[in-house]
Amino acid sequence: MTRHIRRTAVLFLVLLAALLVNAARIQVVDADSLDHNPANRRDTVARYSQKRGDILVDGKTVTGSRDSGQQLRWERTYRHGPLYAPVTGYASQTYGTTLLENAEDPVLSGTDPMLAPFPFWNELTGARAPGGSIATTIKEPVQRAAYDGLAGRRGAVAAVEPFSGRILALVSSPSYDPEVLSGTGGAVTDAWTRLTGEPAQPMLNRAIRQTYPPGSAFKIVTAAAALDSGTVKDVDAPTGIPEPYVLPGTRTTLPNETEGCDRASLAYAIQWSCNTVLAGLGVETGLPRMLETVRKFGFNDDTLRIPSRVAASNFDTRMSDDRLALSSIGQYDTRATPLQMAMVASAVANGGDLKYPFLVDRTLTSKGAVVSRTGQRSYARAMNPLTAQRLRTMMIDAVEDGTGGNAAIAGATVGGKTGTAQHGVDNTGTPYAWFIAWAQSGTSGRPAVAVAVVVEDAEADRADISGGGDAAPIARGVMEAALREGD
Repeated sequence: MTRHIRRTAVLFLVLLAALLVNAARIQVVDADSLDHNPANRRDTVARYSQKRGDILVDGKTVTGSRDSGQQLRWERTYRHGPLYAPVTGYASQTYGTTLLENAEDPVLSGTDPMLAPFPFWNELTGARAPGGSIATTIKEPVQRAAYDGLAGRRGAVAAVEPFSGRILALVSSPSYDPEVLSGTGGAVTDAWTRLTGEPAQPMLNRAIRQTYPPGSAFKIVTAAAALDSGTVKDVDAPTGIPEPYVLPGTRTTLPNETEGCDRASLAYAIQWSCNTVLAGLGVETGLPRMLETVRKFGFNDDTLRIPSRVAASNFDTRMSDDRLALSSIGQYDTRATPLQMAMVASAVANGGDLKYPFLVDRTLTSKGAVVSRTGQRSYARAMNPLTAQRLRTMMIDAVEDGTGGNAAIAGATVGGKTGTAQHGVDNTGTPYAWFIAWAQSGTSGRPAVAVAVVVEDAEADRADISGGGDAAPIARGVMEAALREGD
């Protein structure tokens, strides 16, 4: 009898040990995978059991929460949703999160360890701190000027503060109200189906996630490469590049949209947007030096975060000289986001020092205490200071007596560059209208804003400089709002 009891006791000990090992495996080894298992709703229920932290613009909340009374209790609300959708993104119980709602989710949902009262508090107690807030760099008057300027047309605007990198406006049009995606149920799925099925793609963030051929606006980058490499030493001297210009290795001639480009100087070519001169200078500068320059401006960088992901702007790393000529005037495979082209204007305005763009100024606890601040930092020395000064002068001339006259602002110094990007089969599509610019108050020692505008459905005669007619007035309104904010 004693032997049987002993064997039974050993069996129970083995079973107990197995139970303890299995419990340890579940709670320690498999804990992370179980937490993230789609069938496990505990984390989702906990996430929506408390209000989400808010996103702030100019110190005012542009988000909120409402009690749905459902298991996933608190649903996201948005103030002026379409205006700020390219900044906030959406937070949906059904479709997840995007943009700032996604990039700053740990703070907004209260899971960030920095929000806990003590180190490892959340891990030890399983508690979740109240959601913190995100204070953005966006300026409401600048954002609204960009939004109203586009007036529902397909396009985008990005505006940055050159000396700091703060993003002052980020607008994509047409837009949508992210609040219709909050919650669950048929209304939400119907809204998703409608929004994702619209040809105009209102949920596409054209400011940071869409790349376009930048057209003549890219000529500023080519000019910087030509000056920094020594290809051009005197901006007022004839370049010797003939009109018509035959693309290297082909019989194809490159047209100009303006007169006086035959062997024109670089200064004249920027002022009046001569295709032939900048295409020829790109080839003379050579692919290695062009690549060196475009990388300093941010092209071909797939790691850029603001903190939302920014699509990489493209400049091909391998190509023949005829394609290099076209790429040097923003055609062929050259593509850029509006934010990237705002960075180009910003580098010129800031003496060649390109600041890293950022959208979050600081993160806060639910009680308003600062958790972290975003520090200003340089992205790269995009060009030497003398080159930047020369480009500043050329861009000013383009506004005061060139293709960018519609961007002029009384009492301010404005430099700009138009762009007309052809696209479609055999370039038959309506050209995209571009304008990049910067503005400085007459009483200030540094530029207040650099801006890039692209209008997809520009209404312009193909012989016109459509960037000056369609995009420049929008840029002017944005710059005027930024200048008022800086006063």
